[in-house]
Amino acid sequence: MVKLSIIFMVFCLANTIATPTAQIVDKRPESVKAWFKNLPNAKEKLATLHFYFHDTVASENPSAVTVAEANATKYPTNFGLIRMMDNPLTVGPEIDSKIIGRARGVYGGASIEDIDLLMTLNYVFTEGEYNGSTLSVLAHNPILDEYREMAIVGGTGVFRLARGIATARTTWFNMTSQDAVVEYHVMVLYYVNE
Repeated sequence: MVKLSIIFMVFCLANTIATPTAQIVDKRPESVKAWFKNLPNAKEKLATLHFYFHDTVASENPSAVTVAEANATKYPTNFGLIRMMDNPLTVGPEIDSKIIGRARGVYGGASIEDIDLLMTLNYVFTEGEYNGSTLSVLAHNPILDEYREMAIVGGTGVFRLARGIATARTTWFNMTSQDAVVEYHVMVLYYVNE
C-alpha cells in the first residue's frame, strides 16, 4: 500500500512538472474567498482560443451517446433526442491532432421545426496555459447555419467569472453516422487577480 501511495505521488509530481505552463489555481474555500475579496483590484483580460471539437456518434468507442429519445413521435429534426458527450478538443481538425481538452456535457434536439440544439457543456482544458480550468457554455446551436454563436456563461480555475462568445463552424459532417468536426473560435473575458 505504501509503494502504491509513493507511485501515485510520483505520478502526480511528474504530471505537474510535465505541464509547466499550467496556471495553478488554489481551489480551497478560503482561497476562493480571498480571490473574491480582491476582485475590485483585479484586471480584466481577454483570451482568444481556437480548437476543434470531435463529436463521434457511430463508432466502436463513441464520444457522444444517446441517453434519451422521444418515442411518441419521430421528428425529422431530432426533437427530443438527448446525447451525453465527452468529446476531444484538438489543436487541428484531424482526430489524431494534439488533444488540449474535452467538451463534456449534454446536447439535445430543441426544436420541432428546425434542426437546433440546446448545448450545455464545459470545455475542460487538460493542456497548456489553461490546464485545469474550464469554460461553461449554455447556448442555442442552429447546426445548419454556417456560423453559430454560443454564450460562455462562466468558468473555473483561471476562468472564474468568465464571460464571452464561442463561434462554431462545422468543418465536416457525416449525415449517416451524424459524426462531426466543429471548429471553435472562443473570445472570453476573465479576471486576473494579482
